[in-house]
Amino acid sequence: MPKLRFVASLTTNDNDYQMEQAAAAQEAANRLDVELEILYAENDAILQSQQLLRIIQSNGSHPDGIIFEPVGGTALPQVARAAAAAGIGWVVLNREVDYISDLRRAYKVPVFAISSNHEEIGRLQGKQLAALLPHGGSVLLIQGPSESLAAKQRTTGMYETKPIGIQIKLMKGNWTEAGAYKAVSSWLKLSTSQQTPIDVIAAQNDAMALGARKAFQEVGDSAARARFLAAPYLGIDGVSKTGQAWLRRGLLNATIIVPANTGQALDMLAHAVQSGTIPPERTLTVPTSLPIVEELARKPVQNARAAGV
Repeated sequence: MPKLRFVASLTTNDNDYQMEQAAAAQEAANRLDVELEILYAENDAILQSQQLLRIIQSNGSHPDGIIFEPVGGTALPQVARAAAAAGIGWVVLNREVDYISDLRRAYKVPVFAISSNHEEIGRLQGKQLAALLPHGGSVLLIQGPSESLAAKQRTTGMYETKPIGIQIKLMKGNWTEAGAYKAVSSWLKLSTSQQTPIDVIAAQNDAMALGARKAFQEVGDSAARARFLAAPYLGIDGVSKTGQAWLRRGLLNATIIVPANTGQALDMLAHAVQSGTIPPERTLTVPTSLPIVEELARKPVQNARAAGV
């Protein structure tokens, strides 16, 4: 019997969580003794669509399934339907999509979604902010891209749990360290930025938190630079070699561990193909705060306005 063959389509190879996704997928492929091709879309939804259609429409043999983390906002419904019609299993990662139910009814191949619980991730970050700022304060929050549902859900969750006395200044990044560095550097060129009270710098992933820190290290005014660098930095993803390592080095004060889900997706997809059973339509993974929120609460931050800064 020939080996099962799968494709994993990831958003970029310039992001620590996406690289963790790739590593988890490869580990699962090795363990399951299946073939795996990993594609990177360079944060370009059109390129991602072209890469997948090339595979789906190929005259050669098709893969047994595609595991897909969308770049853009649409999650490529036409590509998904083309895959299912060609007899290729389709797994969507980290996105809520309406078309999965329709495809499951129309086709016999496994079609399902596995996602991080992004609203719960946001709620955890809101609880972290509440622990650090029990008397209120100001937070610079660096979000993911505007079209990213994960970024929207993380923001929604954060607003659910952060106290009303905590003010949020929003800034857009693109999930990368370089993108956050550019966004914060541009903001710092504004005449009012260095007088803006910022008590905590939070980002919707660890890489963007590090990019923000690098931008603040270049502030010319020594007092403002020291104030920005002394603030707590919060991230999300908690990858062992990056986010958790940065936490141990003191570059981050907290992160949220978001389990990689490509390995679980490959396990479920391989089992479905081999057994003919259809997995649940949607599976959510569970995030955890590192350190726990109660530990953060033992080291609150003094509100910059209250301190007269």
